[in-house]
Amino acid sequence: MNKNSYLLLLLFFCLQGNGQNTVGVLEYTSEEKYSPGYNLIYPHLQSDVFLLNSCGQIVHQWEGPEGYRNHNTAYVLENGDLVRTLRRDDGFAFIWEVSGETLVECRSWDNELKWSFPLLNESSRLHHDVEPTPYGTVFLISWDHYSVEEAITQGRDSDLFTQPAFSPDKIIEYDPVLDSIIWEWRAWDHLIQDRDPAMPNYGIVKDNPGRININWENNAGLADWMHVNSIDYNTELDQIMINVPTFNEIWIIDHSTTTEEAKTSEGGNSGMGGDLLWRWGNPQVYDRGDETDQKLFFQHDALWAQDFLNSDAEDLGSISIFNNQKEFGHSHIGMIRPVFDSVDYRYELRTDSTYFPNDFYYEWSHPDPNVIYSPGQSSVQVLPNGNKLICSGRNGTAVELTEEEEIIWKYKTPYFNGIRIEQGRELNPGNNTTFRLRRYPEDYVAFEDKELEPIEYLELDPDETFCDRLLFTVDHPLSDVKTIVVENRLLQVNLDIGASINAHIYNLMGQRIKKSALTSGDNQIDISNLPAGYYLLQIENSHSHTFIKY
Repeated sequence: MNKNSYLLLLLFFCLQGNGQNTVGVLEYTSEEKYSPGYNLIYPHLQSDVFLLNSCGQIVHQWEGPEGYRNHNTAYVLENGDLVRTLRRDDGFAFIWEVSGETLVECRSWDNELKWSFPLLNESSRLHHDVEPTPYGTVFLISWDHYSVEEAITQGRDSDLFTQPAFSPDKIIEYDPVLDSIIWEWRAWDHLIQDRDPAMPNYGIVKDNPGRININWENNAGLADWMHVNSIDYNTELDQIMINVPTFNEIWIIDHSTTTEEAKTSEGGNSGMGGDLLWRWGNPQVYDRGDETDQKLFFQHDALWAQDFLNSDAEDLGSISIFNNQKEFGHSHIGMIRPVFDSVDYRYELRTDSTYFPNDFYYEWSHPDPNVIYSPGQSSVQVLPNGNKLICSGRNGTAVELTEEEEIIWKYKTPYFNGIRIEQGRELNPGNNTTFRLRRYPEDYVAFEDKELEPIEYLELDPDETFCDRLLFTVDHPLSDVKTIVVENRLLQVNLDIGASINAHIYNLMGQRIKKSALTSGDNQIDISNLPAGYYLLQIENSHSHTFIKY
C-alpha cells in the first residue's frame, strides 16, 4: 500500500469518528452491491408518504389529508398512482365500534384524489394491509364482527371470551370503477370445532386441515382473533396469501372461486372452495404437531418473492417472512418454499402430518437487537439482485443485506411520534415506528418520464456530505487520475472522462469545503485559501485521493 493509500485510510477513520448520523442513512458502503431503486416510506402518526433515494433524500412526496394518519401500508401502481390506507386521527376505538374511520384511497402522482373507499359499520372494519391487483381491483382485509352469542352457537367455548365480540377476518375484493365489492372470503365460513357433536361445524380438527379451529386461542380472548396483518396476491396461481400472527401461521386461499363457492369446500381451481389450500408455521393449531414443530412466532409480511420485482419463474412459490418473536430479543427473517402440485392445484400434505416444507431453506438474524428486533410490525423484501431489504418496525431501522450476509445500507426513520426531527437526535424504540419499507427498482414503469431529482432530506438539519463520505470506504485505484499540487495554491487534476463531473474537497473534520466541476483533460482547482493540512478530493463517488496543502 502506498503513502497516499495510508493517508486515505487515516482520513477515512478520522471522518468516521466525527459527525456520525443518528437518523437517516447510517451506513452505505457499496453502490455496486446496492439494489438500485427508490424506497417507499410512510412513518406512523402522520399522513405523508415519501419516495427516498439511497441517500435518504426525498424525490417525491404525497401529502396526506388533514385529520387522518397513515394506517399501515401504501403501494405505487404501475401508472404512478398511490394506493394507501388511512385512519381517522381521532383516538382509540374498539374494533367493533362504529367510530375511528378506516379507509383505502388512491391518489395520482400529483396527489389528486382519484377514489376513496371507507368501510366501517356494524359488521366490517378495514385494517392493516391491502393488495392492488393488475386488474384494477384491490384486496382488502376487514374484521368480520359477530356477537359472543353468535360465536357460541358455532361451537366457540364460552370461557374463551374477554371482550363482548368475536371478530375473525374476511378478505374482500373492491372494484373502484364499479365502486362495489365483487368478491369475498370469510374465515367464519370455514370454522370447525370438536367439542360438541350436537353443535354446528363439528368435526375432527386433525382430519380437516383446511378448516379453522374456532377454539384455538392465542390472543387473550380478544375480539381480534386472527389479526391478519399482510395480504399478497399471486397472479400466476390466482391465489391469495394472508399472514395470521395470532395463529403463528401463513395461509393460502383460492381466488378462482366465486363468492358463493368461497363459502364452501368445493369449487375453484383446487376444487376446495374457500378452505385453506396451505397453512404453515404452527401445526398445533390443526392438531398435527406440538410446540417443537412451531416455526413462526407472531410473524409479519408474508410475501411471494417473485412479485413484480422478480420475474424468475423458479421463485414462483418462494415466500419471505419477518419472524418477529423467534427468540427473545431477536427477530429472524426466513425463506420457505411450499411444495405445489400444478396439475391438481394443491399443496402437498404428508399423511397425518404437516404441510411441506419441513423448515426454512434460509434464515438470518442480527446479533444486535438494537438493529433488527421488533415484537410487532416489520417487513422483508427480496430485491432484484437477490439482496433482502429488511425493516425492523418498532425501532424504525432498515438494512439491505447481500446474499453474502453483508449489510451494505442502513437507514433509521427520522421521526419522533409523527414529527420530523433533526439530524443528530437520538431515538428510543417506538418513537419512529415504521410498519414497512418497500423498494421500487429504478426502471419500474411508474417512474418513466417522472421527475425524481432530490428535493430535500427527510431528516431536518441534514449532514449533506455524509452519504458521499460513506462511499470512501473503498481504496479506489488511482491509475487514471493524476493529482498534483502546483505551487501550494492550485490542485491540478488530470482526468480521462467523457463528460463533466463534480469534485468535492473535504477537510479532516469531514466537512465539505469546496465543490468544482471537472472535465476531461487538465483541470485546476484554486486551493490558495485553504489552511495548511491534509485534505481529501472525492470525484463523483468514484475516485478518492488525498493531498497535502503546506
